[in-house]
This record gives sequence, structure tokens and C-alpha cells, in this order.
Amino acid sequence: MFIVTVVDETTAGTRGDAWHLDIFEETLTLRELIRRRVFQEVAEYNARPDPVFQGLVRPDDAEVTLNGYRLRSKRHVDPERQVASALAAFERNGFVVLVDDRQVEDLDATLALAMDTQVTFLKLVPLVGG
Repeated sequence: MFIVTVVDETTAGTRGDAWHLDIFEETLTLRELIRRRVFQEVAEYNARPDPVFQGLVRPDDAEVTLNGYRLRSKRHVDPERQVASALAAFERNGFVVLVDDRQVEDLDATLALAMDTQVTFLKLVPLVGG
């Protein structure tokens, strides 16, 4: 089993807390890594009563807050919809993924994992006026 460290950052310089994702395979695609990440964050959200969702992409019917996304009413977040939103966001350059400081540009690229692999999801923040 590999314990992958996941970190969210923005181009504005903010960095979230690191957390871990357990992976049992030595290799997997970027698409599968994103899917597993999203499934874990949705499962954690759905299991607690907090109305603020902290995840890679904004769920439908949610507004942006300082600490994540506030759903208009506490409800179940659909992991399949979140995965589809995350993959679409990646494809339109909403975020980039760095695996051990190397950018991965293809969702079907195979990632070789090591015990100290760090995956950074760098969310791109639009420039003001540009």
C-alpha cells in the first residue's frame, strides 16, 4: 500500500492542509487518482453534519465561502457528479496536477507511485482585469 500526500494550492499563494490517500496499486492513471480523491472527500462530507464542503470542485447548488463551498441546504453530494465536474475542470485548465513536482497533463497518463509521492492540485485563479 502507498500513502499519497495530497495538497491543494492556488496560484494566489494559498495552501491547504496536506492529507493522505491510501492507494493499493503501484501505478494508476491520473483520471483514477482524481476519481479516488473526489470519492474520499465526498464520503467524508456526506458522513458529517457540516454544511461546508471542502473539495476539489464546487458541488451544484453551492456558494463559495472562505473555507470551501456552502451548500444551500445540507444534502447528499453525488460522488459521480463531482468526479465528472472535476474531470471537466481539469480538461478546461481549472487546475493542474503536479506529481512530485512534475506536471501531468494527460488524464490517461500512468503514474508510478512511491511511498513518499506528493500530489499537488494547483487551482488556477483568474487574473484581475485579464
